[in-house]
Amino acid sequence: MGWREFPANCVASSNHSPAQREDSASSAGWRSAVYLAVLVIGYIGVYICRKNFSVAIPLLREAFGATKEQLGEIASLSTLAYMAGKFGFGVVIDRFGGRVCFLASLLLVAIFGGAGGLAPSLGMLAVFYSANRLAGSAGWGAMVKLVPDWFPARWHAFAMAVLSLGFVFGGLCATLLAGWIAGVSGNDWRWVMGGPALVLVGILILCWAVLPRVGGGSEPGGTAATSASGGFQMGQVKELFRVRRFWVVCALSFTLTLLRETFNTWTVDFFKTEGGPEVSHRIAAFLSTPFDACGAVGILLLGWVFGRVSPDTRRNLLMVILGALGLVILGLPTLARQGLVAATVAVGLVGFLTYGPYSLLAGVLSLEIRGRGYVATVAGLVDGAGYLAAIMAGAQFGKLLDIGGYALAFPCLATLALVSAALCLLLYPRGGVTPSST
Repeated sequence: MGWREFPANCVASSNHSPAQREDSASSAGWRSAVYLAVLVIGYIGVYICRKNFSVAIPLLREAFGATKEQLGEIASLSTLAYMAGKFGFGVVIDRFGGRVCFLASLLLVAIFGGAGGLAPSLGMLAVFYSANRLAGSAGWGAMVKLVPDWFPARWHAFAMAVLSLGFVFGGLCATLLAGWIAGVSGNDWRWVMGGPALVLVGILILCWAVLPRVGGGSEPGGTAATSASGGFQMGQVKELFRVRRFWVVCALSFTLTLLRETFNTWTVDFFKTEGGPEVSHRIAAFLSTPFDACGAVGILLLGWVFGRVSPDTRRNLLMVILGALGLVILGLPTLARQGLVAATVAVGLVGFLTYGPYSLLAGVLSLEIRGRGYVATVAGLVDGAGYLAAIMAGAQFGKLLDIGGYALAFPCLATLALVSAALCLLLYPRGGVTPSST
């Protein structure tokens, strides 16, 4: 079984010969793989108009004589806009469909991203960049709305895992592109902020040309089977808040997003602090890269396994992974004293153990809660709960470091991982069947 295992509406009718049906299933499988790859490219396009701000910060300080606090305020305001979009756009996507909302998200990100490069002041830059982030917040929900109609249920977890590579590698692509633009433009912040929008326009044209015009629970013109099983009704959204698993997944999003964002923010500082003066900023940055690299492996591996095991095994697997994560984080300060190699391996293991479970939350677990008709709504709320936690990864964790260093802060994170492991007990009833994704 593989990419060739597809729903009946993707395969030739039964009056065709076995060879014809096999060829049709194989063709449908490869088409869906192409659609998935195009979605990942599209989401990377959102990131290249988002993460370029970090490259522009020193250029903006020089151009406007701005303080770090002023630029930090832009970042904070845009994060609030992004969080608001996560909470609000899910119902819009479920109502109007994934394709139109994904293309609209890319178009608006390109417009506001380009406008950011033309901003006459920091205040207007804050407005354009926040609008950019708000528009980009619809991208993930639109993608998870589309994917279930392209793959059979047992491949949903893996397909969602592949989607997650968009945010894992999006930041890397954004930094490389913005750095290249800075070099060729003579460090002009306007090109760093606005230039990536031109690339996104090309990506938007690719997505418009390739993505199919049918599919996704309530897409206009979608298949009858899809519409019947996954139609969206606004009046039923409130029923989500009566579902226990919805609250469990939101709680896991809060804890795991806090873990992920904390390591994204502070890993370089950890190596610099624990390694001493002989460790340069460049070396510390290099040593932090296994967190994302190993995280990508964890996403794909857990996504592949998750769709092939029973609910009991899923629950137990997540408990073991998150329990092991807590133990690794607890031992990080000790490992750092043993040497940088041991600490680097441990950081890679933390990424491997964190990203896999994290990628399931606004993906296949959201799909299982109320099916494809409400997947964008659930995923948006779940992601929004995570971004509430992300705010704490900066100031609050920094305060812990000021008080007791990593010897105090990492045990707190380890406790958070163990709490996450305990929450997994509530994900599936014991002896239950795999939830439906339809």
